[in-house]
Amino acid sequence: MKFSTILAVFAVGLAVAASGCKYDKAGKGGAGAGDDARGSDIDTQEINADSDNRADTGSISGVSEGKFEDLYPRCTDVDFTPVYFGFDSTVVPAGELGKIDAVAQHLTAKADRVVVIEGNCDERGSSEYNMALGENRAIIVRNYLVQSGIAADRIQTRSYGEEKPAVDGHDESAWAKNRRGEFAIFQK
Repeated sequence: MKFSTILAVFAVGLAVAASGCKYDKAGKGGAGAGDDARGSDIDTQEINADSDNRADTGSISGVSEGKFEDLYPRCTDVDFTPVYFGFDSTVVPAGELGKIDAVAQHLTAKADRVVVIEGNCDERGSSEYNMALGENRAIIVRNYLVQSGIAADRIQTRSYGEEKPAVDGHDESAWAKNRRGEFAIFQK
């Protein structure tokens, strides 16, 4: 990837974090925007996606020792359901929080495991925009795990933007499955 592309994604991410933008083009903030975390949607204003937690396109967030996938074997005994997001949003719908809680419970029970959260987008929007959006989705999930008691050094984030679609297609049914955060668990 070109350095200028990486720099552009980082700049967009910082601008979004500084502005509190929820990527809502309509300016409405999405369903549940501004609700609190108790049984409601979680959004970027409630779980800060600050620059200290940024993951550049495929880079590491939270640790300096290297990528978990390069250091440890991937666990095949667990497979967590992805967290799905609304269009152009970093809001975690209340119905998706149980999925993140399940990961937190697993990591609490298995202290020798770590997680990579992979942020993904549908094909709409520029590559740079989608990389930043995927990054912020992963960071929001990461911050929720940290607030749930998981040590930050056990969590890394990646953004794949629109590069790893779960479903091929060019309609809402495909796009809805591609707007997601996925969990990859590794054994230390």
